[in-house]
Parts: sequence; C-alpha cells; structure tokens
Amino acid sequence: MKLNTFSVVSLSLFVLVLSLFSELGLCTENGFIRMKTLGGVHDCKGSQNSAEIESIARFAVEEHNKKENALLEFARVVKAKEQVVAGKIYHLTLEAIDGGKRKVFEAKVWVKPWMNFKQLARIQACSWCCLFHPFRPWG
Repeated sequence: MKLNTFSVVSLSLFVLVLSLFSELGLCTENGFIRMKTLGGVHDCKGSQNSAEIESIARFAVEEHNKKENALLEFARVVKAKEQVVAGKIYHLTLEAIDGGKRKVFEAKVWVKPWMNFKQLARIQACSWCCLFHPFRPWG
C-alpha cells in the first residue's frame, strides 16, 4: 500500500492535534469548549467541600497557628481553585474564627502527593472579601 504525501502530512497533523488536546485537556466555559491554560488557575468545581480540599484548608490554618503562635479555628472553605505546577497549588478562600469573630482568609498551599509534601505558601486575612462574600452570617 502506497501513501501519498498529502495523506502522510494529514495523518501527522491529526495525530499532533489529538495529542495536544489529550495533553492539555479541555474544559467547558459558558457553554463553549476551550483548552485549559497550562499553569493557569482553575476552579475546583464541585469539590470545594470535598474532604481533600477541607483537609488542605485545615492544614493551612494549623500551619499558620504554629508559625504565628495564633489560635485560628477553621470554619469552612468558601472557594477553592487549583493550579497545576510540580504538583498543585491550591488557592483557597476560607473562613476561620479569630478571637471569637468569623473572618475570611486567603491561603495558598503547595501539594505534591507522590512525595508526601505539603507546604503553606501564604495565608492572610482578607479585609475586602467580606464586601463580595455572598453569605455573611457574621453581619
């Protein structure tokens, strides 16, 4: 069976495009299919209340308490995003109780599960978050 040049080029191009789509992945956004951005931050849809995300948020609060000799008490995860790097960086918006008052914090946690590695990159109180927070039980 003899293949002409056009068939070989077409087949090669098809394989290349197919491999790019499978490697980069697709996501749906506003009804459109789009390619995910490598290293981009994406919502953790449907999993912000998962045990894994809650565990990572609790870890962030515990590490903050150790480093700062603080007494924050984890309340809940408000929003969770993830970024694929060498592992994942979780961008979390969480609620914690500080001195009897419920406050909103933003945290970044770097996780490499195959190395049993977890590191708190930062956590900070978010003074502007309450302006945009859809549910504010504290007033």
